[in-house]
Amino acid sequence: MSAGWITHAGRAGWQRQAVRELAAILDDCDGLPLIAWTAGSPGGGLSGRVAGPESAAGAREAFAVWRQAPGMSDVLETPVAGGAWLHARTMRGWVRVTVAVTVSAGGGRGEREAAS
Repeated sequence: MSAGWITHAGRAGWQRQAVRELAAILDDCDGLPLIAWTAGSPGGGLSGRVAGPESAAGAREAFAVWRQAPGMSDVLETPVAGGAWLHARTMRGWVRVTVAVTVSAGGGRGEREAAS
């Protein structure tokens, strides 16, 4: 990197680092509910989205399990129209890891994805 510019190779390296960290998380967290993951290139972040249970209680439970598994202590619950957005994050080495879900007050699960 030079003159403050981030090269394509640099971004690709961050993404590879994020994917390696995801593999380590999945190895450590065998048996947890399956969630969707996205590896971002800017800064090498990982975003997890709870995509499982249809019930709000089930979605909250899956979120709680995933929040605790990699030791996420930075947790936020934000009221949104008709429910709540749950978001947790942590740093694993140089990789920012986030997990999120939107649950509706009516008992269903939303589809909002976490932004890393």
